[in-house]
Amino acid sequence: MSGHSKWAKVKRAKAVTDSRRGKIFSRLAREITMTAKSGGGDPGMNPRLRTILMKAREANMPADNIDRAIKKGTGELPGVIYDEVTYEGYATGGVALIVQVTTDNKNRAASEVRSVFTRYGGNLAGAGAVLYKFHHLGQFLVGKDKASEDMLVEIALDAGADDVITTEHGFEIRCAIKVFDAVIRALEKKGIKPASAEIAYVPTQTIPVASLDAARSLVKLQEALEELDDVQNVFSNEEMDDALSEQAHQG
Repeated sequence: MSGHSKWAKVKRAKAVTDSRRGKIFSRLAREITMTAKSGGGDPGMNPRLRTILMKAREANMPADNIDRAIKKGTGELPGVIYDEVTYEGYATGGVALIVQVTTDNKNRAASEVRSVFTRYGGNLAGAGAVLYKFHHLGQFLVGKDKASEDMLVEIALDAGADDVITTEHGFEIRCAIKVFDAVIRALEKKGIKPASAEIAYVPTQTIPVASLDAARSLVKLQEALEELDDVQNVFSNEEMDDALSEQAHQG
């Protein structure tokens, strides 16, 4: 998702309702488990885990849930074996989507994702059909109240980041995946808390969405995908202005 659209998504996520909190806890637990499995369960030695734990605490995820998720990742507690799968597809109007899934049943996940694409006028694509339209990289969003542009550019570039983009919404830092943890450490050292920090698929080109019907169709598809239990992230290459996005999300 482009930086512009990503800011809008972060804003909506902060307004999550209690009815969806259980689903968010489940998603965060899987992310914590997978991150602890790959990088260890000590947040002091695993910056990526530290970042996810920050998200979990902001969502008021219970400490016991967090502890169990970490221990499942490190093998201290028995847990479900998850597979990470990426699906690619198109929405109406040619908007490309990448759907990241963490699942204990790949056949079920594939069926559910395909069903959602079909129901909302999209279609799944073959492996590689969409990925080339995106860069796979580290992406941080930092509010303008957290740091000045000059300060953030110096911190980010010294840590190995490739670019700092200034927009009306804030600052977007982009970096290679291999320096993601170094950028996290550099921001933490200066007391800068990003609004979002993740390994993302960022589009190389965006597709403009201008009509309300097209915007609503796209939003319904994205929201239906995000409602699936196995889906962790949905990235897309649409670009629409704030007013149209707000209308589309109101139904």
